[in-house]
Amino acid sequence: MLINAEHLLQYQRCKRRPVLDINADKSQRDAPNDLLAKLHQDKIAYHRGILAGFTYEQPKYSPGNREAVEAETLELMQRGVEYIYHGVLLSNYQDWTDTASEKYTLLSRPDLLIKQPGQSCFGDWMYVPASMELGKRPKQEYQAVAAFHAQVLANVQGVTPDTAWLLLRTKDSGYPVDLAKWTPQMLKILEEFIQALQVSDAPEMFISRQKCNLCHWHSQCYAIAQSQNHLSLLPGVTPVRYAQLQALSLTTLESLANTSPTTLEDLPGFDSIVATKLVIQAQSVIEKRPLILPTSLPKAEITFTAPVELYFDIEAQPDLDLDYLLGVLVVDRQKNTQQFYSFLAETPADEELVWQQFLDLVWQYPNAPIYHFCVYEFDTVKRLAKLYRTPYSLVNPVLNRFVDIYEQLIQSVTLPVESYALKVIARWLGFEWRDKEASGAKCIYWYDKWLETGDRSFLEIIQRYNEDDCHATRSVKDWLTNFFQNEYSIIQESEASL
Repeated sequence: MLINAEHLLQYQRCKRRPVLDINADKSQRDAPNDLLAKLHQDKIAYHRGILAGFTYEQPKYSPGNREAVEAETLELMQRGVEYIYHGVLLSNYQDWTDTASEKYTLLSRPDLLIKQPGQSCFGDWMYVPASMELGKRPKQEYQAVAAFHAQVLANVQGVTPDTAWLLLRTKDSGYPVDLAKWTPQMLKILEEFIQALQVSDAPEMFISRQKCNLCHWHSQCYAIAQSQNHLSLLPGVTPVRYAQLQALSLTTLESLANTSPTTLEDLPGFDSIVATKLVIQAQSVIEKRPLILPTSLPKAEITFTAPVELYFDIEAQPDLDLDYLLGVLVVDRQKNTQQFYSFLAETPADEELVWQQFLDLVWQYPNAPIYHFCVYEFDTVKRLAKLYRTPYSLVNPVLNRFVDIYEQLIQSVTLPVESYALKVIARWLGFEWRDKEASGAKCIYWYDKWLETGDRSFLEIIQRYNEDDCHATRSVKDWLTNFFQNEYSIIQESEASL
């Protein structure tokens, strides 16, 4: 059975995914999505940028014949080529340890093999591996994979490299991996993975939205989680907290909903606030209705409504450090009108222009609150003000008008939802986006396609999505306002009748 570095990388992120990759029916996987295609293109472009500084050779790719590619790689190493790109190295796991119950072939395909002085089976030189990663930090999974490449390489060349390298997207891209530290950890992870492969059932799934959304097994795992009412679908249940709940045999919504928060508050990953919210969250899902938290915000803050209100949402391209679309929905409650303004940077150079257009608009309504969902818009306005040296007198009064609907919501109520993302909450309220598959991540892809092709249809779908985000924010704000007005009216009527 073949195990490669990608399996090891994914096992550290999700114990279930690489087991399914090897053992499950591949026809059950989700179709590739646009964002994955973009990430793949970004990685290719990143590799090309790095390789432009090297004179390298690469073995010819031979589909389905890894032994042929391995033979070409070994021939390049025997010749003492300075840099080898995407060589293939093979090693037997039984050569590493005697604990394997069956034979596994380990495949390493390091991004670069770099020639160094030393003694190996090839002569008075040896190789060290380097991995080109899109991340900016030397994450644990990167370093474990680097140790995997180094260990396979050691078996091939007969000498262990002193280090391995990560080439990251930072100013000082070269990061040395401490193999003395990471090789034992890598071997432990690899042994655990092999043991998981030998069990008939795949490891239990845990739905982690940020990690799972790009996985090709997401639909299958999510369907299982929904059928089981799995606790990972409950907002606030992290892997650390889930492990603590399992230890107490709290593995169902009902058992969690009937638990006293004091039972949880001293556990790792909990405190009194988290424990209370989590128990009430379970109750909310079971009862299928919103519940007020004991620590809800004062009524005056929750129910604030103004004659004119602004709803603000941004679309950004992180790879370009660019906020290219600032969308504002102006709602005039006195005139019963609304108008959407889309300040769009068609090129990165236009960012300053749309920033100024945004400021000009919001200053036309100096007393209007500016509603947004999550902290990104607030932080971005501060960033743009600093970048373009906007006077404090023009920025601070604007920032003081910002109202984060997300923060108001999570501090005041629990909802019977799987996530407190804007899309999930607004759809629970009955709001729908005009483009069903649109998302912030897809907008990143679409903006790249616009820059690449000049096709304005990509801009149009981004603008529709941004406008819908503003309307969705309004729907959540209006619901929250009405909910608390109704709740407090009921409380007041009840008190008056006593």
